[in-house]
Amino acid sequence: MIRIFVIPIIVCLLFFSGKTTSFLAALLYVLASLTDIVDGYLARRMKIVTRLGRFLDPLADKLLMTSALIMLIGLHRVPAWMVTIIIGREIAITGLRGIAATEEIIISASKLGKYKTLSQSIAIVFLILHYPYFSIPVREIGVIFLWIALAMTVWSGVDYFIRFFRKAFQPGSNT
Repeated sequence: MIRIFVIPIIVCLLFFSGKTTSFLAALLYVLASLTDIVDGYLARRMKIVTRLGRFLDPLADKLLMTSALIMLIGLHRVPAWMVTIIIGREIAITGLRGIAATEEIIISASKLGKYKTLSQSIAIVFLILHYPYFSIPVREIGVIFLWIALAMTVWSGVDYFIRFFRKAFQPGSNT
């Protein structure tokens, strides 16, 4: 829930973009992203996995990531076409997961998906920061990671569809 509640604050900070507000927005984004890691660790360690948690966790991730990327378009820090591909992949995979669930097909998260999320998060943090800090070309680093994130986004999306179709059309499946 923290990730969802922090989104309007990040959006407001980016709306009044400057070096200080960008830094604060990036800090909040990092802290919100870390709650995902802590939450997942505690849920597995304490064996407290709920249906609500399984629904809200990926939703919170997607809301946090997409809202930041959309705000970055308006600040001319990311091209809209890249954000469209990234968000389009998220919507497509969410839809595919819904179809898989109705067919009782389980497609577990892959390492590619985790690398995709990590590269997106790194890109977003650097792109939110935007301004140079200690002569570090923050914006340029963000752009490099955005290209990596885009490649990982497409690659992991294709992988997800391939794994779905292999399971859906294997001998003995209901489809």
